[in-house]
Amino acid sequence: METTARPPMTGVAFSLIAAALFGASTPFAKLLLGEGVGPVLLAGLLYLGSGCGLSLWWLVRARLGTSEASLARADLPWLAGAVASGGVAGPVLLMFGLAATPASTASLLLNLEGVFTALLAWFVFRENFDRRIALGMVVIAAGGVVLSWSGRPETGVPWGPLAVIGACLCWALDNNLTRKVSSADPVQIAATKGAVAGAVTTGIAFAAGAKVPEVPVLLGAAAVGFIGYGISLACFVLALRHLGTARTGAYFSTAPFVGAAVSLLVFREGVSWSLVAAGALMGLGVYLHLTERHDHEHDHEELVHEHAHAHDEHHQHAHGPDDPPGEPHTHPHRHAPMRHSHPHYPDLHHRHEH
Repeated sequence: METTARPPMTGVAFSLIAAALFGASTPFAKLLLGEGVGPVLLAGLLYLGSGCGLSLWWLVRARLGTSEASLARADLPWLAGAVASGGVAGPVLLMFGLAATPASTASLLLNLEGVFTALLAWFVFRENFDRRIALGMVVIAAGGVVLSWSGRPETGVPWGPLAVIGACLCWALDNNLTRKVSSADPVQIAATKGAVAGAVTTGIAFAAGAKVPEVPVLLGAAAVGFIGYGISLACFVLALRHLGTARTGAYFSTAPFVGAAVSLLVFREGVSWSLVAAGALMGLGVYLHLTERHDHEHDHEELVHEHAHAHDEHHQHAHGPDDPPGEPHTHPHRHAPMRHSHPHYPDLHHRHEH
């Protein structure tokens, strides 16, 4: 059993990969909007690309015999809520926001997803996080305020930034609901979300009069969706297993920095003082999240569940004749009650009261 106080490196790696892929997809999605594709249709195409690509991946992986627990019937209500909030409402709001907001600004505003994710995890889903995480959220929010301040009064309502913020709130709810099913196959989860959300959103777009775009645009949307939404989401689900929702959301807050850097290159946007100041504040907030530590004596209640696992300190159980050999493997297993102390995060086995 690892006794270091640092966060589990597997979870950190998966969350940072998810952040980088999603962050880089934002400016490329804005490029596709410039090709005459409406915001709602593009949101649907991105998720269809994710769902179709991951479904093919899932079929190939099944032939290779990779072991992961399938979604159970009890998971479906949580997954349905995640699809509705993060797979339909969130992307549509983001596409509308991108249409009326500079890509670098939209990318940095997406940091608010981590703030909303942590707030919901703390106050609604009762996940523990400490003052350092709270301070990091405040600093990130301050960065969003600096980014939005133009230094002069403006008339009208800033619908573009508000739409991006609304997308962040939808994805924050999605993140917390997805945590409820994170023990299941991450590729199956992401493929299901992509296929269902893509079909619904695309259907809405066509019902509203959208036209089928040209083949290069379709292929571009499929590629951006598969990489920036599909693979990113599968990595995000894996990170949820190891870090919990608030911590994974904190690491994922690095995504807008990737998006801002890419958008500056793609669109050759100027670097303003507000962009630099907001980036510095948000960077400090992310640093505070990354350096949080959590270590105390805690109880494990009896638990029976199924997920891919190896036989570490938390997986000392008997096996039946039908259980798969080798590690990691997947089968229903029982965790006996125990009490111990070690550095930990709210992963699949540390969702206890404080």
